[in-house]
Amino acid sequence: MDEFQEILQDFLVESFELVEKLDEDLVELESNPEDLDLLNGIFRVAHTIKGASSFLNFDILTHLTHHMEDVLNKARHGELVITPDIMDVVLESIDLMKALLETIRDTSEDAGIDVSSCVARLDKVSGGDGNVESPVSEASSTTQNVVEEEPVEETPAEEPDYENMDESEIEDEIERLLKMRQAEDKAKRDAKIAAGEKVLSAPPEPEEDEEEPEPAKEEPVKKETLAAPKPVAKPTVDASKEDEEDPKAAAPAKRAPAAVEQTIRVDVKRLDHLMNLIGELVLAKNRLMKINEEVEERYEGEEFLEELNQVVSIVSLVTTDLQIAVMKTRMLPIGKVFNKFPRMIRDLSRELNKKIELVLAGEDTELDKSIVEEIGDPLVHIIRNSCDHGIETPQDRIAKGKEEVGTIGLKAYNEGNQIVIQIDDDGKGLDAAMLKNKSLEKGIISEKEADNMSDKEAFGLIFKPGFSTAAAVTSVSGRGVGMDVVKTNIEKLNGIIDIDSEVGVGTSMKLKIPLTLAIIQALLVGVQEEYYAIPLASVLETVRISKDEIYTVEGRSVMRLRDDVLSLVHIGDIFEVERILDASDHAYVVVLGLGTSKLGLIVDTLVGQEEIVIKSLGDYLKGIDGIAGATIRGDGGVTLIVDVVALMQMARDVKSTAMIDASSEGASAHEKTKASDYTVMIVDDSKTDRMIMRKALEPLGMTLIEAGDGQEALNILKSGEHNFDAMLVDIEMPRMDGYSLASEIKKYNKYKNLPLIAVTSRTGKSDRMRGVESGMVEYITKPYSSDYLASVVQRNVNFKAEFL
Repeated sequence: MDEFQEILQDFLVESFELVEKLDEDLVELESNPEDLDLLNGIFRVAHTIKGASSFLNFDILTHLTHHMEDVLNKARHGELVITPDIMDVVLESIDLMKALLETIRDTSEDAGIDVSSCVARLDKVSGGDGNVESPVSEASSTTQNVVEEEPVEETPAEEPDYENMDESEIEDEIERLLKMRQAEDKAKRDAKIAAGEKVLSAPPEPEEDEEEPEPAKEEPVKKETLAAPKPVAKPTVDASKEDEEDPKAAAPAKRAPAAVEQTIRVDVKRLDHLMNLIGELVLAKNRLMKINEEVEERYEGEEFLEELNQVVSIVSLVTTDLQIAVMKTRMLPIGKVFNKFPRMIRDLSRELNKKIELVLAGEDTELDKSIVEEIGDPLVHIIRNSCDHGIETPQDRIAKGKEEVGTIGLKAYNEGNQIVIQIDDDGKGLDAAMLKNKSLEKGIISEKEADNMSDKEAFGLIFKPGFSTAAAVTSVSGRGVGMDVVKTNIEKLNGIIDIDSEVGVGTSMKLKIPLTLAIIQALLVGVQEEYYAIPLASVLETVRISKDEIYTVEGRSVMRLRDDVLSLVHIGDIFEVERILDASDHAYVVVLGLGTSKLGLIVDTLVGQEEIVIKSLGDYLKGIDGIAGATIRGDGGVTLIVDVVALMQMARDVKSTAMIDASSEGASAHEKTKASDYTVMIVDDSKTDRMIMRKALEPLGMTLIEAGDGQEALNILKSGEHNFDAMLVDIEMPRMDGYSLASEIKKYNKYKNLPLIAVTSRTGKSDRMRGVESGMVEYITKPYSSDYLASVVQRNVNFKAEFL
């Protein structure tokens, strides 16, 4: 990046910020036209933009800003009163300034936008007496004069008496010096072009005189009092004047360098890369903590464990602190979004002939940069909707006994791991009956749905595509688009929308959005051998129910949760997971909430809460319905992250879950009518040992199945061909030992109570303890008698005596 591009980038960043500030302050000035400090601050900001654009030869922007500055200058000297009509013209010039800055950003020049009509209106506002000349022509004439006089400009003219100048004379002198600098720059660039050298906007070694205007144009950025123009002029004569009359005015110039040093600009890509690295570190931390737990179990009582625990705790603590610190670097105050709404409310008020006041709160609440960028458009739609449909005309408000001026409140605050943005208005509110009727007319809902719909659910109809209550299509609303886009965009951010309204009183809308989209808290659930992560922000509660609490209504599974009837669907039915091992007397239900909608999601196991890092599935796997991404668990396994919005839509097409049928089938299958109905699996890598156990159990008439190791046994179990009543398990086996086999089996609801009987030559106390921890109910050591083995098996399978 060459010198000009660096200067241009700094100019654009600063100018965009200053123009946004102008926009906000001008709307505030319209409400408080007597605030002279505010007016002076606005004038200085406009002067700064003009000076910088003039320095970089953006003549159209300089021309426009100069004429806007004339209007502001007359207002601050009491020669002009700011009215709404005048403010319309000034705000129009601000919009043109934004457009010019965008053009400069894209093309490095400010051509292509016609500002003449706006300049003419500004001239008319400021008096139209012909005293205001175009800076473009003025600059060109100045350039000619300077170029012609340059060869003889050896002895400087007599220095002006700066100390005895008034404010307007000082500003004129600054303007003259800036234009002189601009003309000299052009002359030098022309000379360089003639010599075939590279042209830069700024001269390589400016003289001391030429540097003077630079501080003068930067100083007005600071908000000062009415005496602020004097410190602008002081740096200009600082080199030749040894005494300063106004110490207060000089103070800001001394503080400016310290303020600049407090912040630096960092490329967003660097922050994104840093966030990705932190995500990997969080995954490694989770893995380390999981390994530490396994080591503690295996080497309980060892001396090194205490030191290991300390190291793991420190790593975990530092990683968490580092994660928070990096996330904060990506955080922006939501005020960056809120600040554009006063102008929008002001324009809508005039367009709709209504009186509306906007009350902002919580602008300092911080959100991740990616969310701040996405939340602006939804808020625009909501606030426009409140202005058009919510707030009544002044006549209607007075007739209803309300204040003539309607109020829209916009506030943000933190609530747990979420941020809540609340939009309130004191308008006419939402009429649930009217919303239902409109929806019926447009065919959005059926009569049966309307009859069963609560008022809160009816409020959600405004988010349906094509829905509108406007009597006619206007530039503000009426086309039935906008609010459905709001819902879609908020749900993309894993957020939810909650509406409360009362007819004649007003409406309150809450947007609940996660603080960040990179690292979230999730509830891990298990289905068969699959694991899924559900964003905790969408989980209302979890409950454990028996199969008797599940009912079927019109082909759908439901349960009664306190005073509500909750629809149920098994997560395995949604993602088509083959459910072989799910015949259990109980089920876990995760209650999901999305706005006013609720759904009970049946899962096999609740693993627990965990902090997860969201990873993209990549180009080949993206777009899978119901899946938002993936993460890596602490044990190294990959877990899919559920897209709650898509899942709740998919659940509508799922009929009654097969849980009841499977449970009843399992119950009937467990009825024992003869000895051969009892099935026992013998798991041992020694054929001889398997034969000994078979000989001991054959006299009982049971069905015996053999497996050569733990992996084979697990495969037989998962095949679902047999309903086992007990398993005899050896400990020392290849591929998968008895402890691991027991741990895997206990992951399935159906086999949580399956008796696992260890048959091993290991007799140590630690071996027995580990066997109990892994889920063994009996521990038989070799050698053993056949009668003892048979009695242990009979006792554990509840073998009926009449079958003997």
